[in-house]
Amino acid sequence: MSVMANPSFPLRNEQDRARAIHILQRIDLQAGKTWCIKDEVRTDAQNRRMWAMLRDISRQVEWYGQKLDETDWKHVFSASVEQQRAVPGLNGGFVVLGISTRKQSKRWFADMFTVMEAFGAERGVRFHTLDVWGVAA
Repeated sequence: MSVMANPSFPLRNEQDRARAIHILQRIDLQAGKTWCIKDEVRTDAQNRRMWAMLRDISRQVEWYGQKLDETDWKHVFSASVEQQRAVPGLNGGFVVLGISTRKQSKRWFADMFTVMEAFGAERGVRFHTLDVWGVAA
């Protein structure tokens, strides 16, 4: 009886745990396999909430004399969560050694929302995530 080549499924309940145990019990330990457990990636609701909050911030905050768009703010906040570095650019300025938010975990997004909410509170940002954007706060 063969085992799934690359099993990948969320672990959310006892049935999922039992399924994982069943798969592990059937693996030939001499076959040189690796098992990896990782945090689930963001949800659609988290993605919608992030963009709604970024839009609110971009409309209400001036940053060092500039209005930044949503994407710029996404880079600012994700760099803060990751505590990223900036390096000189090839033609001047600086480049933040960034990351994509696309594959970040639910936990990572919770951290990002905390940073965004604290930033917004310090600058009087009114978040419209629930009343305007239809996204759960």
